[in-house]
Amino acid sequence: MEESRLERLSCLAVCAGAGGLALGLEQAGFDPVLLLDNRAVACETLRLNRPDWEVLETDLLDFDPVDYQATYDVDLLAAGLPRVKASAAVAREDSTEELRILKATIMLMHGVQPRALLIENVPDLVSKPAYEPIRAYIATELEHLGYRHHWFVLNAMDHGVPQDRKQGILVALKEDSIEDFVTLMPDTKPPITVGEALGASMATRGWPYAAAWAAQADRVAPTLVGGSWNRGGADLGPTGSKRSWARMRVNGGTVADEVPGPHFPWDPSLGDAGMVALTVEQVARLQGFPEDWSFAGRKTARYRQVGHASPPPVGRALGLAIRTALRRGVPAAGTS
Repeated sequence: MEESRLERLSCLAVCAGAGGLALGLEQAGFDPVLLLDNRAVACETLRLNRPDWEVLETDLLDFDPVDYQATYDVDLLAAGLPRVKASAAVAREDSTEELRILKATIMLMHGVQPRALLIENVPDLVSKPAYEPIRAYIATELEHLGYRHHWFVLNAMDHGVPQDRKQGILVALKEDSIEDFVTLMPDTKPPITVGEALGASMATRGWPYAAAWAAQADRVAPTLVGGSWNRGGADLGPTGSKRSWARMRVNGGTVADEVPGPHFPWDPSLGDAGMVALTVEQVARLQGFPEDWSFAGRKTARYRQVGHASPPPVGRALGLAIRTALRRGVPAAGTS
């Protein structure tokens, strides 16, 4: 069925960020009744791209669904949450904002009573022993509310995203509906490479080496990291990621204002100065955002939004799987 003909379902998106997960879910037929985020620049991005979406700038810990009746009994509660840290999971569970937000999302299930829940986070949350207390807490709460759940890990590069990005996923559905949820299978097509994704954009200002650069950038990108909102500038991640970028002749220590022009030398023997740097828009393509999706704010804030986002193609694939499970759980007309 074409996306435009999908029966529209409803969702509540919390910690919505730049809208990567919400955009993917929209493509899968879920329209948000409300989106929450606590950063003004992220809310501005959401409103910039979807003026009709209702966006609320607030901390999830302060949100009361009683004030927003449209959120009750939505089809899906979706959350791309801040990344929990293993050290926090081992030690003081209640001492970190990330864990409090994770628990607040689960507690929100009491007030919203969605038909399904989708949480995206770090892959370690799914299986590492350090997170067992958190998983046990979630299991107890969901069981109490009549949900059954499933944890799994997927890689964005297996779903049309040119990036090696593993994601930990929790899906929960009412009672036996979880039996109708089919875990995503990897695409049969080879992953998209960085060169394939960005080659055309590298040539837009007349850089003569764009095709040669794209030909040697013949692998997927390493995991993009948004970095801290409180310190530092925009770069493509930690030391290991920068080394991977350097092998593709990309300077991972900065983010460019524009793609290279006709006189850029592209001479890796010069070190970082002789390698290309990616723009925010190019990094967004590596996250699977469409070209017409804009990001509010200055360069570093825009990059942070992109790096922290959930890739829209993964959101779409997950949304389609969830909607299939929900539709299978609806009795046919004339049956009871």
